[in-house]
Amino acid sequence: MAVDAAYLMQFVDETSFYNRIVLSHLLPSNLWDPLPHFLQTWLRNYLAGTLLYFISGFLWCFYIYYLKLNVYLPRDAIPTRKAMLLQISVAMKAMPWYTLLPTVSEHMIESGWTKCYSRIGEVSWFLYFLSIAVYLVLVEFGIYWMHRELHDIKPLYKYLHATHHIYNKQNTLSPFAGLAFHPLDGILQAVPHVVALFIVPIHFTTHLGLLFMEAIWTANIHDCIHGNIWAVMGAGYHTIHHTTYKHNYGHYTIWMDWMFGSLRDPLLQEDDNKAE
Repeated sequence: MAVDAAYLMQFVDETSFYNRIVLSHLLPSNLWDPLPHFLQTWLRNYLAGTLLYFISGFLWCFYIYYLKLNVYLPRDAIPTRKAMLLQISVAMKAMPWYTLLPTVSEHMIESGWTKCYSRIGEVSWFLYFLSIAVYLVLVEFGIYWMHRELHDIKPLYKYLHATHHIYNKQNTLSPFAGLAFHPLDGILQAVPHVVALFIVPIHFTTHLGLLFMEAIWTANIHDCIHGNIWAVMGAGYHTIHHTTYKHNYGHYTIWMDWMFGSLRDPLLQEDDNKAE
């Protein structure tokens, strides 16, 4: 047990290091140092998540709406400032709750309840990348079905997911809509990241990185720009989801929609629109 406890302390030491790095640069020490470890971790996740949301959102909006105006989107397809401020407001109300999920997952990892390991050197590079691949397949499968059930189960849609689907036209979607969910909706769609920890061994820091990459990915798939990269569930696919409500539930790739019959290709949609 002593060896196990010493090993688990590596996770605690690592999260404490991340807490100090983030919190010491953003807040006076007297505001966070006296807090219990769990609350320090939550505060770090909340501040880091908020910064990531605003930095990625503002940079992406500046690039596609200002620097590349009329290149990727015509002017009349750009969402209004009012729409983007509403999306930011919804996301900020939910952010304290969103960031509870990674905080709880870190606590479970520190307690030894998951299959996470601390150092990449504990496994071969082959097993490291294989575990990431399996982890992402499980996450993709879980998010697909969670998202689909949020549509198919009417009370879940009405009371949770409809908050996100008020943005149902191209000129109401923006990178800031990526986290504009009811708090419970956003947590449910991220839960597969945590469930996968109990199934497949995954490197601790890699798990955290993939979880926080969600903020960047969700900003990307709400910009309405079809990247046309095969197998990637990009913004072109996700825009169709926001306009039809019954296609393209997947997250990173089109595979789950293809397997379960809900895929709608943006290029086919354009052809149909021209035919009409």
